[in-house]
Amino acid sequence: QVQLVESGGGLVQAGGSLRLSCACSGGTFSTYLMGWFRQAPGKEREFIAHISWRGGVTDYADSVKGRFTISRDNAKNTVYLQMNSLKPEDTAVYYCAANRIPRPARQMNDYAYWGQGTQVTVSS
Repeated sequence: QVQLVESGGGLVQAGGSLRLSCACSGGTFSTYLMGWFRQAPGKEREFIAHISWRGGVTDYADSVKGRFTISRDNAKNTVYLQMNSLKPEDTAVYYCAANRIPRPARQMNDYAYWGQGTQVTVSS
């Protein structure tokens, strides 16, 4: 059974940075498309970024493009989300997700495995 565990969330001031990590166990990490989503209070979960199996292809939501960077280390079975220039509107629970699909994927239904989430709060 694939398990995903996020870490690295916390409280940061606007303009600051955080790096989220998501550790994968129970599966062959290097064969998974990995994604990050977030859900703010009262809002639907939204796509943030994804990265292909080998890390050569990435995609970002317009709201984070140029500020967030997704990366992965297949030797450590971990995917990262570097978040810079954080804004109060980035406040949300951040989730990582995985699935073995050979194509870009922005929809929640594209992902079979999910972590429990980590809270990110950006103060103004």
